[in-house]
Amino acid sequence: MATLGLGLAALGRPGYMTLGHAGDLPGTSVEAMAAHASRMLDAAFDAGVRHFDVARSYGRGEGFLRAWLDARRPAGVTVSSKWGYRYTAGWRTETDVHEVKDHSLAHLEAQWAESKAALGPWLGVYQIHSATLESGVLADGAVLDRLARLRDEDGVQVGLSVTGARQAQVIDAARGLTRGGKRLFDWVQATWNVLEPSAGPALARAHDDGLRIILKEGVANGRLTARGDVADFLAEARKRHLSPDALALAAALAQPFATVVLSGAATPAQLAENLAARTVRIDPAALARFARPAEAYWRERSTLRWT
Repeated sequence: MATLGLGLAALGRPGYMTLGHAGDLPGTSVEAMAAHASRMLDAAFDAGVRHFDVARSYGRGEGFLRAWLDARRPAGVTVSSKWGYRYTAGWRTETDVHEVKDHSLAHLEAQWAESKAALGPWLGVYQIHSATLESGVLADGAVLDRLARLRDEDGVQVGLSVTGARQAQVIDAARGLTRGGKRLFDWVQATWNVLEPSAGPALARAHDDGLRIILKEGVANGRLTARGDVADFLAEARKRHLSPDALALAAALAQPFATVVLSGAATPAQLAENLAARTVRIDPAALARFARPAEAYWRERSTLRWT
C-alpha cells in the first residue's frame, strides 16, 4: 500500500488555491509561517510521514523545510522538489499572477542552483514542475540532457509532475525517454482523485515500467473536504462515518500504482483527518461514480481563487 507524504504548497506561501486557505494560517508574516510549517512538519514526522514535497515556486517552502530538517535531523526521509515555476506573488495573497512557468534550460540551471543551495544534501528527487505537451519540455534535448547529468553527476533522482486534462499523454511520452542507455525519469507526480482519475491507466503503465508514483491533489484542492462543494461525495462520507478527507485519500492510497499520496494539510486538524485515511480500507471502484470528465474537472479547477 502507498504511504502518505506531506506537500508544502499550502505551507510555504501565504496564498494558495485550497478552499478556505486564508483561514488556515495563524499569520502571514514570514516568521509566523516558518514556525507553523515547523510544527506541521513535526506532527507529520511524528505520525510516520517520511516523504516531503516542495517546489521553487512554493514561496519560502524549501527554506522552511531545510530549517526543520537541519534542526530535527530526521532519519529515513525522502525530499522532493520541483523546478519550472517562478514565484511572483511577493508574499501577497491578492495579485494577478502568483507564479510564472518557464521550462527553459536557463531556468532549470537557475532553479537547480537555488534548490541545491536551499535543500543541500537533503534533496533526493528533482522534478519538472507541471510538464505539459504545450510547454515543449519533453522535446527539449538540452533540458533532458541536463536532467540526465543531474542524475549521473549530482546523484539526484529525476522526475516530473504533470497537470491538466492530458496528463496521461504526458506520462506516456515521458515513459519512453532515455539518456545514456537508461530511463531518464524515476518518478512521476500526477493529480489523481475520485473526481479526476483519468491519469490512472497511464500511471499504471509507468508503475509497471518501474517508476515511482506520487499522487497529488487527493482532496481536489479542498473540494473533497467538509468545506467542499461536492454534495454527493460528502453524503457518501457521512454514510460511511468517515471524514471526506479520509475517504478521498483512502481511495488514492488504495490505487495499486501509487507509491506516495501527498497530504496538502495546512492545519493540525486537517493533517489528523488526512492521516486517518491510512486506517480506511475501501474498494476504489465503489467511488467510480464520482468521476468527472477530465476537461470539465480542469475547467472547474481553473476557477478556484487563491486566498
